[in-house]
Formats: sequence, structure tokens, C-alpha cells
Amino acid sequence: MTRPFRLGTRRSALAMAQSQQVADAIAAAAGRPVELVPIVSEGDVSRASLSQIGGTGVFATRLREALVAGECDLLVHSLKDLPTTQPEGLVIAAIPPREDARDVVVTRDGTPLHLMAAGARVGTGSPRRRAQVVRRNPRVELHDLRGNVDSRLQRVRDGQLDAVILAAAGLSRIGLDLGDLHLEPLGLAAWPTAPGQGALAIETLADAPEDLRAALALIDHLDTRVAVTAERTVLSALEAGCHAPLGVHAALTDADLRIDAVVYALDGSRRIGLDRAAPFPREYGGTTGSGDGADAADDATPIAYAVRAGTDVARRLLVSGAADLVPRESTP
Repeated sequence: MTRPFRLGTRRSALAMAQSQQVADAIAAAAGRPVELVPIVSEGDVSRASLSQIGGTGVFATRLREALVAGECDLLVHSLKDLPTTQPEGLVIAAIPPREDARDVVVTRDGTPLHLMAAGARVGTGSPRRRAQVVRRNPRVELHDLRGNVDSRLQRVRDGQLDAVILAAAGLSRIGLDLGDLHLEPLGLAAWPTAPGQGALAIETLADAPEDLRAALALIDHLDTRVAVTAERTVLSALEAGCHAPLGVHAALTDADLRIDAVVYALDGSRRIGLDRAAPFPREYGGTTGSGDGADAADDATPIAYAVRAGTDVARRLLVSGAADLVPRESTP
């Protein structure tokens, strides 16, 4: 009997849901069973703020330790939560097609964010979202937000908060019945989101068995990989961390790669934005990638093109003064 691939995952409802979706996709594409291996990280049990325990990278660290120790064969991450520096010996072997990259405002009564009354309580723990909320409606009160999706929604239902800002993809993957709550999707043109938002990263060992690498290559989506590579390159070239007040969204069309990027002051008082569209040579290939982006050093690849495009956007933002707004990242 063929041994199942072991997929390491956090125990949260969202992590389990998106890991199961990836497991099902691998099984369908490769005809190989995949079993989930729940793993507990410090971030799952600590009630301290993310900044106190090491940021969102604390979740990835424990999972990666399990992967290296042989407790599992592959991992699934929300790409927006991964630091841009890839650990030695590990590769992002697949990025499936991205889901909705937008943020949504969740409320009890459906009042749009820009029409909320003075003193309305809006919950978010993201510096980017905080800056965007202030620019959209400076009358509201911002409240720090921690916990899983269920607990965040419950704070709206209970009246502790009037609204919370969440990722549309997370709500979709977890499949919650929102029932009495209302959603206001925030358009990406005016409200760009975190680099990689809506995308999943499937990580494994650089020397993983060929059958695993081949299975993951079947669900890799080149157009998504190109777009998120451009976004994450903007982040890394600005030397900013995952929590930087940066919104960036890239999309690959039949003709070009378009990147919209905005850097915000932490208090929302300033913004520096750039909208760049450049022709994308479709002779690079179709919509399925090679798996790990290891060919990025080759100038004639779609990944290398995305890196150049993202680097150019970051350079232009810095020339426009973005360095004065973005906190520099002290660690990789």
C-alpha cells in the first residue's frame, strides 16, 4: 500500500480547512493519499500579542521544525504570513491558484466603513489595515484584534466591536455561515492588501523525494506564483517586515503584469502609491509552474521577470520617500 504524504498543519479551524483543501487537491491530481498531521505552535497557545512572541513567523517556525525533524512531509502556509527570506534547505514547492485577495469589513448592520459614526469601534491588528481605516474614516476608534476567525466575528455579534476587518479568502476557506452578519468587500484598487494575501504556499524539503515534488508540481499555478513573487519582492526590496503598512497587489493578464503598491504612514496621515503595468512576454509559458521557483536566477524566466518588476516598484517607491514611512525589518 502506498504511504500517504503527511501534511503538517496548525490546529486552528482555518489552518485545518485550507490544509484539507490542499490535501484533496494533491490527492486528486497525483492519485496519492494525503493525511493531516496537526502541530501546535507557541502562537496557538499563547495569549500574548503577536509582536511579543515574534510576529506571525512564530506559527511557521514550529511547523518548519516539524518538517525538518521528519514529523511530516510538507506544510501549508498562508503566504501573506511568511517572511520573504526562505530558510536554507526548504522550498516553496507549489502555490495553487489564488483565491479572493480582498479584505472585507464585517458588521452587524451593513453600515459601510466610510459611513460609520464617530466612535464606532473597528477591530484589526494589522498596521496596514489600521492606516487604511484611518484614511477611509478617521472618526472611528481602532481596537487591537487577536484570536481566531470565530472569536473575532463573535466580538461583532456581542457588540464589543462594531466591525472587524478580515481577509476574504480566510472566510471563504473556513466556510462559515455568517448568518446575521454583513460583509463589505473592499476593492483592491483603493484598498490593496498584504503581499501574497489569498494565496497558499506549500513548503517541503529541498531534497524531498521526487514523487512528492512531482505531485506538488501538478498543483502549482504559474500566474499566481508570478503575481505573488512580484508582491513579495516589493516587500523585501523595501526591507520591510510582514507587518509593514504596505498594501500591494499584482495581477497577470494576457498582456502585462500590473502592480499596485501603496506605503502608508503608521498613523494613516500619509501615503505613497505607485501603479505599474509592464508587458509580460507570454512565451515564458502557460499557467503551470515548475514547482519551486529555483530558476529565479535565470533572467529568461517568468519568476525572474516578476522579481525585476517588483524591485523596480520598490525602487520607485523609495525614490518617492517610502523609506520615511516603512519601519525597516530588523530580522529576516
